[in-house]
Amino acid sequence: MRVWLASDHAGFALKQALVEWLTAQGYEVEDLGTYTPDSTDYPLWVHKLAERFPAEERAILICGTGNGVCITANRYPHLRAALAWNREIARLARAHNDANVLCLPGRFIPTEEAQAAVQAFLETAFEGGRHERRLSQINPPHLC
Repeated sequence: MRVWLASDHAGFALKQALVEWLTAQGYEVEDLGTYTPDSTDYPLWVHKLAERFPAEERAILICGTGNGVCITANRYPHLRAALAWNREIARLARAHNDANVLCLPGRFIPTEEAQAAVQAFLETAFEGGRHERRLSQINPPHLC
């Protein structure tokens, strides 16, 4: 499985740790940046991901709180981004919401907890059923 990652400066250290960890776990990693801890704006990295990311794969976005990348990602119809700060929230984002993008709060989550959340996100399948019905109701009727 290929996993796409991007972050701003606040998520840089965690992204680097996850790139190394995912590679060691045998995942193909597509690191879109940032590549330094120098200040940068999170929307730029989300837009870069959105331009290249196939919706059937999985991505991880990281900024200071995870909120900025999550809000920006959800502006794209092929991205279903979910903010998670632990394993169970990440698991439910996949199982109930069919999220394909995991957003992490780089300044507020320890590396080990982030790894556990990523593992759950990558290993959990969408349950479908009643959740499928709910997903079909997300877009306002005038956008369908």
